[in-house]
Amino acid sequence: MSFLWPQFLWLMLALPLLPAAYLWLLRRRGKQAVRYSSLGTVRAATAGRPWRRHVPPALLLLACAGLMLAAARPMARVPLPWARSTIILAMDVSLSMRVDDVKPTRMVAAQEAAKLFLRDLPKNIEVGLVTFASSSQVAQTATLDRPALVKAIDGFQMQIGTAVGSAIVTSLAELFPDQGINLEEMTFGSKPRGRSLDDKDKPPPQQITPVAPGSYDAAAIILLSDGRRTTGVDTLEAAKMAADRGVRIYVIGLGSAGGNGAMSEDMPIYLQLDEPTLREVARMTGGEYHHAGTAEALRSVYENLGSRVQVQTRETEVTALLALLSAGLALAAGVLSLIWFRRVV
Repeated sequence: MSFLWPQFLWLMLALPLLPAAYLWLLRRRGKQAVRYSSLGTVRAATAGRPWRRHVPPALLLLACAGLMLAAARPMARVPLPWARSTIILAMDVSLSMRVDDVKPTRMVAAQEAAKLFLRDLPKNIEVGLVTFASSSQVAQTATLDRPALVKAIDGFQMQIGTAVGSAIVTSLAELFPDQGINLEEMTFGSKPRGRSLDDKDKPPPQQITPVAPGSYDAAAIILLSDGRRTTGVDTLEAAKMAADRGVRIYVIGLGSAGGNGAMSEDMPIYLQLDEPTLREVARMTGGEYHHAGTAEALRSVYENLGSRVQVQTRETEVTALLALLSAGLALAAGVLSLIWFRRVV
């Protein structure tokens, strides 16, 4: 537990004075000479449950301790509903996704797992879809329309190449449309070329102030790839862009780690899942890396990610909760005192 205003913890030093004052009042009350009409009445009043007289003051003491602690504005890691509003699914559609080491094929397994992920995801979270092979493109802008997303997933068209870094940049451009992220300029440079009529509508590039990796709570990227980058933006350069914006990337490496497989035309291909780079992408951005060598493992990864994005353990201020608990203790002290002794503490 940490505190936003730790200087107020000095108030806790006054807490031992309260039980000391209570003991002093008890002794002072015992010394007072009080006349009773009947000694039996006194014995009846003090017999039975003498401990009850100390319960309301004890509750009041705990309430004061809680309020003093709340004054320091404590922070604690507690599980809370996910604050993010957008997820970008960046999915590899390179020809290597036709390999059948993940049954029935890597592509079919990825499509079915993604659709299960969408089915179990809370309906108030927008999802966008980015596909990549030799280039990357937005297959579906971020939306709450699950049928539209399923249609886009079913309509994948496979191509040659694997532009992992470009997929990350395209995802960031979708999440931050006002920052002027230009994939074409990053890929081909800033030399003058033919200008599109739509270029005038694009915002100019913006300089951003880097934030802590994983600190952006409004979006996340789930990246699935079965190979290594062969073209496009450098993968780690793109990952740094995501890290500087605080966007987490959850990476799924699909297929055999060794990477040997055969296409349906019996043409041998040699695939090697670039796990070191994919792990580094997850590490740099504060995300996670998962390897899925089977269709069942892939579904399990998506299922785990779905549950993780619904409830996250985050550093949260608990001042209000502590103050509410203290108020409840004070109220309980007053109610018990009225019920047992017909007076307030």
